[in-house]
Amino acid sequence: MATVNQWIEGARPRTLPNAIAPVVVGTGAAAYVGDVVWWKAALALVVALALIVGVNFANDYSDGIRGTDDDRVGPLRLVGSGAASPGAVKTAALICLGIAAVAGVIVAVTTAWWLLAVGVLCLLGAWYYTGGSRPYGYSGFGEVAVFVFFGLVAVLGTQFVVAGEVDAVGLMCAVAIGCFSSAVLVANNLRDIPTDTESGKRTLAVRLGDQSTRTLFVILMAIPFLITLWVGAFTDWWALFGLLALPLGVVALRPVTSGAQGRALIPALATTGLAMLVWAIATGVAIGLS
Repeated sequence: MATVNQWIEGARPRTLPNAIAPVVVGTGAAAYVGDVVWWKAALALVVALALIVGVNFANDYSDGIRGTDDDRVGPLRLVGSGAASPGAVKTAALICLGIAAVAGVIVAVTTAWWLLAVGVLCLLGAWYYTGGSRPYGYSGFGEVAVFVFFGLVAVLGTQFVVAGEVDAVGLMCAVAIGCFSSAVLVANNLRDIPTDTESGKRTLAVRLGDQSTRTLFVILMAIPFLITLWVGAFTDWWALFGLLALPLGVVALRPVTSGAQGRALIPALATTGLAMLVWAIATGVAIGLS
């Protein structure tokens, strides 16, 4: 029977910046173009948090029953470690995704019905990342999905729900968050290249190889700060406060650019997530107030 701490670890709260950051900067972008409906921003946060936790439990379940977590370098997995039964983890995943669905329906019926279709796509993307007979996460499309769902959809969706419209600033913020989120996954998959290769997971990192994956990480980490300069130039110089996250970005780059392997790459994941959160808060507040 898994302990409370093990369930919390299974949810991997270190990935919560992937949920919080898009809503924060999306709300800031909404404030830049119009009035903010705060209760909708709160609901958007509920959707994002429930979805990301549900994704983690779903991945834990699907990877665990396939045996791909039997020799894991990274954080504890409930099924792979035997700390919880597959059925219990699957139930936890479905409960979280159900919460996201309910909150999403409320958002859709009070904003625009076509958002229901977007919500269905998000739920399917969450489950079939590692679930189903042909999970797309095993075929090298994980980073693309993360960029789309936790970048473009999450940020622009928040801006639209909260303010009723989207603009170029929101799009640039969405691209930045998408790059940060994808960088987290790239670092994770870089760490797991040896074990993923053995288990038959053809992640993007496995396909690209070690050195090209490190180059991709550097590019993804650079783009958000270039976008900061663009946003600062075309909105208000206060947006340059996004550069406060740059030192964290540099810290995240060090293990990757120095050739670190295995567990030595784990700090890159956490620091990249923290850099994303700091960037989102600094940028969101700056453009919102401007």
